[in-house]
Formats: sequence, C-alpha cells, structure tokens
Amino acid sequence: MTMLTTHLRRAALVTLALMIVTGVAYPAVVTALAQLLFPHQANGSLIEADGRIIGSELIGQRFTRPEYFHGRPSAAGAGYDDTLSGASNKGPTDRALADSLIARAIDTIVAVDGGVKGRIPSDLVTASGSGLDPHLSPASAELQVERVARARAAAPDSVRRLVHAATEGRQIGIFGEPRVNVLRLNRLLDRWLPLSAGATAR
Repeated sequence: MTMLTTHLRRAALVTLALMIVTGVAYPAVVTALAQLLFPHQANGSLIEADGRIIGSELIGQRFTRPEYFHGRPSAAGAGYDDTLSGASNKGPTDRALADSLIARAIDTIVAVDGGVKGRIPSDLVTASGSGLDPHLSPASAELQVERVARARAAAPDSVRRLVHAATEGRQIGIFGEPRVNVLRLNRLLDRWLPLSAGATAR
C-alpha cells in the first residue's frame, strides 16, 4: 500500500509539473517572445485604415467592382467566413466541381471584359485549401491590370508597378511561389491611384 501511495504521489507531482511547464510557462514564454519580436504577426497581421481595422493580410476579402483586383473564389462562402474555413472536398470526377469551374471561368471572362488570351490561371477559378487565401498568382493579377487601369483612368504600367509592390516572393527564397496579396494591392491602388471624384468605394 505504501509503494502504491509513493507511485501515485510521484505520478501526481510529474503531472502537475508538466501542466505548469507545458500549460503555463511554455505558452507564456512563446507569447511574450512573439509580442516582443513579431507583434504585427502575433496579433493577426491586421490592416488598419482611418483608425479602424479593415481586415487581415492573411484572410481574403471579396472584391467585385471593376476598379479593384478580384481575389480567389472561396469555399467558405462569398464573405470569406473564417468560421467556415475548409476545402469543398470535391474531386476531379465530381460533376458539380466541373460545372462550378465552367461558371467561374465565364465569370472571370466577364470580369476582365472578355480580355482573356489563352488559358485562365487556375487560381482564378479554384478555391484554396482553406478557402481564405488572400493571394493571387502574378499571372492572375496581370490578367486584371487592363480592367483596373481603365476603371481608374490610369496607365497600365502604373498599375503594374503597384502589383509588383504587392508581390511576395518565395518563403526564405525556396518555398512556394511568388504571390500577390490582393487586399494589400487594393489598398495601394486607393492610396496611389485614387478613384476620380464621384466614384463610390467598393
């Protein structure tokens, strides 16, 4: 009985110690370091405008007006609802997926005023795994440059410079592909190529 009590006491002490280390000390240290070294990322990479939070660099938003770049479709609904994050789980043989891709391709052609030459980049008609991806490929952004330039009465090269400014490279130079953050790009458009007087916001 004494041996059992000793083992139970040791087990309880080890459990308590692990709870303190892994449940309190470790999270506290990691949180403190994140706030000290990477406060922007640790707090959700939020974007502010006029003193209010308008979104995050990590979550897409729905843009439909011609003077803005449009992002990827979202499997999380039109509003990029982060509580519905996830893929559609449709496979390549799913007829519903094929129909939705055709519909999105038609929408894309309409959105760029029919100016599609060659193939439509896949990220313009398919949702990401999370359904919340805020990025586009450079090819998808280039496809929209002429439309945005016309809508803002700006030179296409001026719009391309902003696309370049919003383009992120591969992670640590080797992982992933170059990508354009759509929300950041549209913020740059409003700052450097504002709409003419009387135009309404998105």
